[in-house]
Amino acid sequence: MAYQQKLAEKLSILNDRGRGVLVRTNYIKKICSDPKQKPAFLTDKSMESAMKYINKKFPNVDYRGNSQQLSAVHKEKSEVLKTLTNFYHSFIDIMEFRDHVYELLNTVDACQCFFDITVNYDFTKNYLDLIITYVSVILLLSRIDDRKVLVGMYNCAHEMSNGSSDSAYPRLGQMLLEYENPWKKMTEEFGPHTKAVTEALLSLQQIYPRRNLPAEQWRNAQMLSLLSSAPTMLNPATCDTMLCEYLSMETMERWIIIGFLLCHGSLNTHQPSQDLWKSALRSGLCITLIRDELLFFHKTTEDFFDNMKGYNKRIADIKESREYVANNSGPFHRERRQYLRNILKELTMLITDEPGLLGPKALYVFMALSFSRDEVCWLIRHSENIPKTKNPEDYVDLNIAELLFYVEKLRILVHRFKSVLLRYHLLYLAQFDALALNDTMQNLPVCPEEESILMSYFVSSLSSMSVKQVESGEQFDLQGMRLDWFRLQAYTSVAKAPLSLRDYPALARLMNMIAFHTMMIDNVEGLLEETSDLSILCFYPRVFEKMFHQCNDDIQEQKYLISFPQVCSHFHTSTHSMCPEEAPMLEKRSLTYCASFLDEISKQACDVLLELCAEQRNLSDQLLPKHSAHTISRVRNKTQKKQVAKKGETPSHKPGAESQRKDRFIVTNMDKLHLALTELCWSFHNCSHILVWDHVIIPMEHLLSQLEVRLNRSIVNMVNYNQATLEITRPSELLVSIRAYVESLHMISRYINVDVTRLVKSVLLQQTQPLDSMGDQTITTLYTNWYLEGLLRQASSGMITHSPTMQTFMNQPTEQQQSFSAQEYTDISEMQALAELIGPYGVLFLRENLMWHITSQIAELKKLVIENMDALVQIRSNFDKSDQMAALLKKLPGKWKRMLRFVYALHCPFIMGPIECLQDLITPDTDIKVCKSILFYIFCFMTSICSNLTGINYVIYSCVEMSSADEEYKLACLLFVYIAVSLPNLAMDQGSLYSREHGGHANNIHCLATAINQLAAALFTVHNKNIEEHLKEFLLIASSALLQLGQNMERLETRNRDSVYLMLHLIVEESPFLTQDMLESCFPYVLLRNAYRDVYKIAPITLG
Repeated sequence: MAYQQKLAEKLSILNDRGRGVLVRTNYIKKICSDPKQKPAFLTDKSMESAMKYINKKFPNVDYRGNSQQLSAVHKEKSEVLKTLTNFYHSFIDIMEFRDHVYELLNTVDACQCFFDITVNYDFTKNYLDLIITYVSVILLLSRIDDRKVLVGMYNCAHEMSNGSSDSAYPRLGQMLLEYENPWKKMTEEFGPHTKAVTEALLSLQQIYPRRNLPAEQWRNAQMLSLLSSAPTMLNPATCDTMLCEYLSMETMERWIIIGFLLCHGSLNTHQPSQDLWKSALRSGLCITLIRDELLFFHKTTEDFFDNMKGYNKRIADIKESREYVANNSGPFHRERRQYLRNILKELTMLITDEPGLLGPKALYVFMALSFSRDEVCWLIRHSENIPKTKNPEDYVDLNIAELLFYVEKLRILVHRFKSVLLRYHLLYLAQFDALALNDTMQNLPVCPEEESILMSYFVSSLSSMSVKQVESGEQFDLQGMRLDWFRLQAYTSVAKAPLSLRDYPALARLMNMIAFHTMMIDNVEGLLEETSDLSILCFYPRVFEKMFHQCNDDIQEQKYLISFPQVCSHFHTSTHSMCPEEAPMLEKRSLTYCASFLDEISKQACDVLLELCAEQRNLSDQLLPKHSAHTISRVRNKTQKKQVAKKGETPSHKPGAESQRKDRFIVTNMDKLHLALTELCWSFHNCSHILVWDHVIIPMEHLLSQLEVRLNRSIVNMVNYNQATLEITRPSELLVSIRAYVESLHMISRYINVDVTRLVKSVLLQQTQPLDSMGDQTITTLYTNWYLEGLLRQASSGMITHSPTMQTFMNQPTEQQQSFSAQEYTDISEMQALAELIGPYGVLFLRENLMWHITSQIAELKKLVIENMDALVQIRSNFDKSDQMAALLKKLPGKWKRMLRFVYALHCPFIMGPIECLQDLITPDTDIKVCKSILFYIFCFMTSICSNLTGINYVIYSCVEMSSADEEYKLACLLFVYIAVSLPNLAMDQGSLYSREHGGHANNIHCLATAINQLAAALFTVHNKNIEEHLKEFLLIASSALLQLGQNMERLETRNRDSVYLMLHLIVEESPFLTQDMLESCFPYVLLRNAYRDVYKIAPITLG
């Protein structure tokens, strides 16, 4: 009879089916309780009357007589059917599952099966699991508030569409009514099964009390410690109840509490049942039905017994247990977690050092994982349900990260050394278990045919196993053997079985041990999931995040923070094939948690690392030349008497004094930062990758990405740019700071394998662009804005002048106090530092912005020429007639200064060497096409090195080519006429005085020489004209205009005449087309000689 009933097969299938139905029911409950996810028509106001009517009349809803109230359903009947089909069939699945469970439970009772967890482990465990799964499904069903509306509305739409109600609706509606009070109904249903359920629960008497010991007894017995008995370290860990040793405490508590609530008759009559029940009541406040759905069993049991006679003492026991939990449960579990942290650490270190211990001590590993999982789950359940207690901190574990870390570490070690488990237990099965099972089978007085076939199969299968199969890479699948043992338990657990397993406990113990050993060969993953799965954290987001942030605030726990993102790899185990809709949601949640935790850890590491870099930068800044004045002064005055320090004055220290300490126990800020960095890097070092669903996540990449973003911000912050006050860090100082940062960043490579060079290159390359990868401003943008908007604007207003001698800009003495010293930002060393900071791309960006200013000035010049075209044409043809020239010059407006403003943007003398060499190639005899090609080559070459001057040429070149050639050529000629006749007006400007010390004019007119030559080369090359001829014409007109200054000795415009004369000489020197002979032919050399003599007499230079 037992063979025909197939109890083992039914239990296996129904348990899996029940888990799927439970997951599905939980999904429906979550959907219906979330306004954002529930079906839209359930929140539609037009459906309110229909829902109220269905809820009130359910299940006997008159669909035809109340058409007015159900009109809204009729309008949307197709949409209702489409939306509610899955919900409706899920409720049918619940009903069918209930029917199958009742059928199987009745069959078990009819067979008078016995249950003992220490003997027929699989049979008893699956039986109790099925009961708990069924109860959980019914309880979740009763918690779905809209269950009647969902079922009734679907049937209403079905009848409106098909003319008749669904065939399953009557039974389904009746089931929903019956379970309005689920506990009352279920206790009635389980009345006939009380004997079997109670027997199965009482078999836990040998297991549960022994597992529910306080940490003090664990510590005294050195539970799970391999070092406590070193001589027996290599002995295999075995016991009579191997499969029960890693059975979850939460599972046993769920069995006991729900089982005795369903079959409560023995609680008043049987003292062992009462003791077991009271012990479970003291375990906590709640148990898990599924995920975050809890059962607060004290209140539930008290409310249920309150309406029953003869249970007053049990109610008193419940109240006593609740008070005991409030006072003692927190410290009880806190001490157990502390003990498990030390044990897991010991196991991890021993197995890492000696992987061979994993074979004989595998049971200890899975027991430790199971114990730890139980404590973590207990803490999660109670973190948001803290009872009224004087010590709520007992429910907050600041060291939970360490426990999670060692759980993950043990899991990783089991995966890594799976081959050790395989070889050890394969030999154990073949050379010990097979022989022991054969001897036991031979000693059986009675062995029926079916049982004999199964056991003979066990012996032959185990005996045939060898190490050669492992070496050849053969894959083992012993699931069939374990299922056969499950069948054998069912066959031998029924009443009047020829071979009763109860009479042969030695056989049961041996087979249970063999089942464990087979799992070490082909089901290590399943066993790890059973003993250490922490997917429950996915459904407690507040608790999960709170735990992380609490551990993040403790520097001692930071090294274990990587365990939080590692736990996210467990979340995929909570899904089931019967509810595929929630898989994408859980996948997204898992990835979000993992990424957010890794980002937080990376930010913490970046904060510490960049703070270390900032400290090193401060130390490096102390070595800057600007801080040496005080030291030099003190050295010079060391022979003088030592002056008493003033009150409040901080004593100065030499750089390096911070490294001197008299006591090593004095902890500095740098020590703390190095310790924190070591801990965080150790965390990254212990996890190379995390597999979350099908995604491989690299923690190091998160660290690098965060470090890249934070380093970009730090570099920009070091610029200290203030647009209002025009304050900015000198490029040389910023370069020193960045070098200090880079040197400090390399220290992280001592702790973890990270490519710092690649990181630094990426960051510095981003800083050469206008915006970085995050869209923020870079040092290129800041320095471009400062040099163009700050420096050049002041240069255009005459407050700053360019000194060719000093090769820098210099401030002019003014009454107003200037916000910065120009020479500190524009000398050769600063320009070299700037070029190194912003690189070629940055200089190109600066040049492009500079080109915009120059283009606007050229447009202004063009407007002036057009306005005065008639006068300029006459001047060009009559420049040698002094009388007519004087009259024509008066027609020109006094806007000559506007023509010269663009000159101030042309200064970039430090990279002119290459272009000057190329310009030497251009001679008066060079063909115009050759000149044009050379000019374009100069532009291309200098663009590669970011020369501003050739960039200006190209801008003019492009602007001219876009207009009419004849018109533009005429404008170009007249432009040079305008410039030539405007040169004498410069003598009126006080800033036109030549300075021997600076090697230029105070108002920067010496830059006109470069501007005129570059402008002529660009304009006349475009028009295919001879550059030399036009420059000669310019020289003749300018000489004629300047010579007229000598005729007005007493007029105001002659006061800086000598300084302006020098302009002609500078123009000729800068030009590859003009020569001194050409200059002397139109302008007397004696005037230039006298001009140089006079300007050098004005300001004698004193050396020394």
